[in-house]
Amino acid sequence: MSRIGKRPIDLPGGVTAAISGQTVEVTGPKGTRSFTATDDVDLKLADNVIRVAPRGSSKRARQQWGMTRTQVANLVTGVTVGFKKELAITGVGYRALLQGRVLKLQLGYSHDVEYAIPEGIEIKCAKPTEIEITGIDQQQVGQVAAEIRAWRKPEPYKGKGIRYKDEYIFRKEGKKK
Repeated sequence: MSRIGKRPIDLPGGVTAAISGQTVEVTGPKGTRSFTATDDVDLKLADNVIRVAPRGSSKRARQQWGMTRTQVANLVTGVTVGFKKELAITGVGYRALLQGRVLKLQLGYSHDVEYAIPEGIEIKCAKPTEIEITGIDQQQVGQVAAEIRAWRKPEPYKGKGIRYKDEYIFRKEGKKK
């Protein structure tokens, strides 16, 4: 029995959902998102509550039950609150600058790294060493953060590079004489 899957998903005020077949479409103040579930689960909408139930007791149906419930709950969270990832840049001369829909990163290379911001994603640079990525799609926000971080991952000796705000970098001791 899935502890996650059996919990109902409440729709807050201002959010509407429509289920057609295996597709759930959720509309809220930040936009519209949809998700298509597999045939292993049933989706039901009643009294502003979405319920997910497995079709049968096969292992795959039980696996899809909790995952589908989480995906639908993330749709509701995305259209109401949205998702956010924060990156911190550490290193002498390392900085970020926002120019229109392009993020320019100076990361110690001989050239500036230019990252074109995809649709549906907003990026803010409050300080030259902080990047805030927001959007309504959790997967897309995480993917953009991972792509930006991949340009200069934090190294263990001095901690230079791009890291997530809450990430801990295990530091190594340098050479000894």
